Amino acid sequence: MFTLSEVSKSYGGRALFEDVTIQINRDDRLGLVGPNGAGKSTLFKLILGQEECDHGIITSMRGATVGFLPQESAPVGEETVLELATAISPEFVEVRRKLKEWDAAHPDDVDPHDNLHARYDEMGGWQLDAKAKKILAGLDFRESDFHRPARELSGGWVMRAHLARLLVQEPDLLMLDEPTNHLDLETLLWFQEYLFAYPGGIVLISHDREFLNTLVTGIIELRQQKLFSYTGNYDNFLEQRAAAEAQQLAAHKNQQRDIARLQEFADRFGAKASKASQAQSKLKQIERMVKIEAPESSGPVVGFSFPQPVRSGQRALKLAGLHHAYGDNVVYRGVDFEVERGQRVVLVGPNGAGKSTLLKLASGTLPVQRGERILGHNVKEGYYAQYRSEMFQMNRTVLAEALDTVARVTEQSVRTLLGAFLFRGDDVFKKVSVLSGGEKSRLALVKILLDPPNLLLMDEPTTHLDMASIDALVGALKNFTGTLIFISHDVYFIRALANRVLHVNAGALTNYPGDYQYYLDKTKAASARLGLTAGEKAVVSSSRTVAPEPREPGLSRKEQKRLEAQQRQARSAGERDARRRVAELEKRIADCEAKQSEYAQELENPATYEKAGAAMHLNRELSVVVDELTRLQAEWEEAATKLAAEEAASKTAG
Repeated sequence: MFTLSEVSKSYGGRALFEDVTIQINRDDRLGLVGPNGAGKSTLFKLILGQEECDHGIITSMRGATVGFLPQESAPVGEETVLELATAISPEFVEVRRKLKEWDAAHPDDVDPHDNLHARYDEMGGWQLDAKAKKILAGLDFRESDFHRPARELSGGWVMRAHLARLLVQEPDLLMLDEPTNHLDLETLLWFQEYLFAYPGGIVLISHDREFLNTLVTGIIELRQQKLFSYTGNYDNFLEQRAAAEAQQLAAHKNQQRDIARLQEFADRFGAKASKASQAQSKLKQIERMVKIEAPESSGPVVGFSFPQPVRSGQRALKLAGLHHAYGDNVVYRGVDFEVERGQRVVLVGPNGAGKSTLLKLASGTLPVQRGERILGHNVKEGYYAQYRSEMFQMNRTVLAEALDTVARVTEQSVRTLLGAFLFRGDDVFKKVSVLSGGEKSRLALVKILLDPPNLLLMDEPTTHLDMASIDALVGALKNFTGTLIFISHDVYFIRALANRVLHVNAGALTNYPGDYQYYLDKTKAASARLGLTAGEKAVVSSSRTVAPEPREPGLSRKEQKRLEAQQRQARSAGERDARRRVAELEKRIADCEAKQSEYAQELENPATYEKAGAAMHLNRELSVVVDELTRLQAEWEEAATKLAAEEAASKTAG
């Protein structure tokens, strides 16, 4: 549908990309990745004709329809949410406006020529409302929202309404720039499944690894002003890039050894008459070589670790009999919540269920109206807000904001830490108000690191971070010995960290004492017994254990190819998830067995019984580990059986 030939684009003398060539076809499912600032959004604007390239040619297929969702701030006027969701074209909006005016002025009369009604019907107007309502509901709009003026909504909900418009429009190609930023986890899972069955092409920019792994069949990486294409999903891309870089590095080293050998011969024998011609031949041989460069790094990345905090008591936090309301809207009525040291708790649930409110109450950011908030012994909390501006004074410089800490730090140490988070040179004198979303997120992490807590509460910490920064954050949090409570819609991030899931819905808290896969398995079993709600369908389908339906008679060749591709992707995803689950369980079983052995040895040591209460504490810990080991071994047997079935299914299908 689109072809870019030798396209270049610069801003203020800085080249974003040079001589890039790529073709986007109607059936492509592509992820565009690269570090923040590489030019991904600019490349979208060039394809859409919103900006001109400096050099090169961009051509498009005649008649192809394209839908675009920007990363931030899509326009909104006086229309209602439903009208915005059905605004599929300027012509349709105009016909609907005229029809609305006619019906308002002539409530009892029919258009004598019936042109407006006929045109509205021809454009599918009568069916669009039903389709839009279904999609809006999937994106978690309530029916009472449909006829609200869209301008009354927050920015995130406006973006959801525009996303609904694109899905209603169903263009040949969807171009989505960070479409998951404004979605909660359950809505994201619904959206993911909707896109999986989408009939057109998709090109998306996303920092959500799981989202890319589920949807795309190709990756375009924008790096070092060039485009690199890879087949498969994001995990496949990482493997292929690593293999290509290793191969390039080996070839570079081999060539450098050859060059050194040839140069040594020329230097040694160049002055000898009998060997001079051979020496010159060696130099010409070096000149004729096509030089192989060493692989280039992808640019500066964040690298950090949390200073290990002071050890807290066994109970880190307790909320007892908690009541909270916003006016007449009661969010919580008498709920209890307790977290122990070292737990990593993720809060999940539909948008508006009260997850952020619970996190603010737990952090002390929001005062308790009724009930108790009890911090454990030696607990120091740190709160990372979803809206980073809540953490800053926007008129300050980056350096001044970082220096505003109760910790005793020097300006030099603060500037060193800011440098590690890519605030270098004069960047530290930027006003906070002009920072990008990713820069605000990195500054928020700096502030936490300058005064490290042992109870860390984080609301959507991955928003606006690129993948390298997310990986750095995951690595740092894995090694964090304190207690973590967080909200995230990034499934990769949740899978990497959570060892306990708390489902929040309608003022009720449901505890799942295991990781994210444990939560999915339990909710799937409950759904099978009780019947699925819309949200639970999304959660269950995210585990991708059910393949698409078999082909119905009469499908076109294109539809058949799409269905077969979906079936292959579902099988591949199912086998990959099953293998990953088995590996995760084996690691956790090994960890538990190591702890079991350690506790048993300590209990065999006579010195243990000389400390008051030490043996009792060890027996308690050993009991917990044994119970956990029993549970994990049962889960491993189930997961191993599932993996064997997935491998057999793939082999049969292949």
